[in-house]
Amino acid sequence: MTTITDLLIVGGGINGAGIARDAVGRGLSVVLCEQGDLAGYTSSASTKLIHGGLRYLEYYEFRLVREALFERERLLEAAPHIIWPLRFILPHEKGIRPAWFVRLGLFLYDHLAPRKRLPGTETIHLTRHPAGQALKPGFDTAFVYSDCWVEDSRMVALNALDAAERGADIRVRTKLVSAHREDDIWVAKLQNTETGETMEVRARVLVNAGGPFVADVLNTKLGLNTQKNVRLVKGSHIVVPKLFEDDKAFILQNTDKRIVFAIPYQGKFTLVGTTDIPVESVPDKKVTISDAEIQYLCDVVNHHFKHQVTPADVVWTYSGVRPLFDDGSTNASAVTRDYVFDLDGEAGQAPVLSIFGGKITTFRKLSEHALDELKKFFPNMKPSWTEKAKLPGGDMPDADFDRFFATVKTRWPFLPEAVAYRLSRAYGTRIEELLGKATSMADLGEDFGAGLTGAEADYLVRWEWARSAEDILWRRSKLGLHVPKDAAAKIDAYLAAKKVLQPAQ
Repeated sequence: MTTITDLLIVGGGINGAGIARDAVGRGLSVVLCEQGDLAGYTSSASTKLIHGGLRYLEYYEFRLVREALFERERLLEAAPHIIWPLRFILPHEKGIRPAWFVRLGLFLYDHLAPRKRLPGTETIHLTRHPAGQALKPGFDTAFVYSDCWVEDSRMVALNALDAAERGADIRVRTKLVSAHREDDIWVAKLQNTETGETMEVRARVLVNAGGPFVADVLNTKLGLNTQKNVRLVKGSHIVVPKLFEDDKAFILQNTDKRIVFAIPYQGKFTLVGTTDIPVESVPDKKVTISDAEIQYLCDVVNHHFKHQVTPADVVWTYSGVRPLFDDGSTNASAVTRDYVFDLDGEAGQAPVLSIFGGKITTFRKLSEHALDELKKFFPNMKPSWTEKAKLPGGDMPDADFDRFFATVKTRWPFLPEAVAYRLSRAYGTRIEELLGKATSMADLGEDFGAGLTGAEADYLVRWEWARSAEDILWRRSKLGLHVPKDAAAKIDAYLAAKKVLQPAQ
């Protein structure tokens, strides 16, 4: 007899991984397929913030902002290793938004939801505050408020890991070829993109978490149509040598009324973004930044900071396409970041739930709402459970990372401080699985540079579905800007040799 799974989830971004985790924890059987790597598209191309979305208040998105602010506190508790507080400096730009208007928005931002760990807004005078030293003359007043940083692609991997350890079947490098209904069951054909092998999965419900490919899944893979449309918006970022010494981030108001973040990045750099460029379609391969976008971000930086940059200063760029629900707005920046569900299936038909929109901050709530939408198909489904659950590695006492880091340095004193810190941030309490009984760096195997070792590569293959140097350097460890130029080739050779010894997960 062919096994029938409860949910087949298409898409291994933050929404797909989050729904898989929630669903399996409620007692449902889950198969998730992702045609590339986890977080390989949009979910690794964010501005890497857990935030309420201050600028969404300007578009009266009060429900979305309130929900996001609640989630900010919950996620900070759930994953204190990959999420941490960050203060933002908002210089007042005369002639764009009145100071009273900005301050009112920040008052709402501070009070729409409770804050346990994050300080509220303060006003500073840039002529007397150290933060003003990086800015050009003419900026007199600024507001300082709180949000959080997140390692976005690690957030996806940890959701998938939690789902897998609870029983979900996570299949990377596996694409949905087609699916059709046989009465109340979906019959899906999947294909391993590395081997070409095909397989059949039968599921009671199909969840379309294809992100920017959500419409393609509906129209091409399933042969269905929907009245809801996705609005594709490309967001691009640049990374430049650091623009300022302050450990706070800057949020910059531009003359087109967009905002651009300038965020301390990996010690040596500043991350600048994002753009909002409407696009008509999504390529299967990575989207890339345009010369115009690079110049736009450089211009915003040069308008605000004494340290001037040119496109030649850019050391790295990345772009992603955000699948926003099309609410009819003419301005891409004004399109809602809220999420919308489309449930297709008449009585007696296998349903498909498609996810339109969403943002990384609200993935947990989106997942919870998605499962609530499916309750009528699974009357014995357990209640929601993720609100107070820790993500893998986040189970440190009182969510106190500093105290945890001190124990890591005591437990493995041979680790260089910077390596110990990065590993603690990346893996939290799961660091024990990686380091184990090692008593020296030599015990961790091959050294690929910047503290990346064979032991870490082995861990990422075994537990986090890493299959290539790109997976490891740009999404799992985030060391791509720090390792030697030949590191990627060495890692790929190492992984190829290990395949003989270690089967794929």
